[in-house]
Amino acid sequence: MSDSKRPLPQPTPETKHFWEGTQAGEIRLQRCDDCANVYFPPRPFCPGCASRNVSIFKASGKAKLFSYVIHHRPAPGFTPPYAIAVVELEEGPRMMTNIVGCPQTPEALPLDMELVPHFEKMNDDITLPLFQPAKA
Repeated sequence: MSDSKRPLPQPTPETKHFWEGTQAGEIRLQRCDDCANVYFPPRPFCPGCASRNVSIFKASGKAKLFSYVIHHRPAPGFTPPYAIAVVELEEGPRMMTNIVGCPQTPEALPLDMELVPHFEKMNDDITLPLFQPAKA
């Protein structure tokens, strides 16, 4: 478990399935059963058609680096430099996260780099889905 002072999310009834998934080493997404839209972040209705007929499924975990910024200033729970990134999941949705397991430099973080999840247990309730370069 991390002893970090990093600010942590507060699970809600709408996000409970997502946080239970990260504790199990999975990224769980939602899919609209009416229009097939896959989306993130979790919510009780489809952002595409507003249907409440949605299902939860296990994502592949594969992602590509869509965008990032390398932050060089200290912040609670973070040691600079660190990448604040947007990754595009194989299923389509994008999510904000951090990139770990590689130097935090532009040379080590090419856009479209293939990524896989790295789950970091913060406490008994929260396991964060971070991403690292996929092994070739």
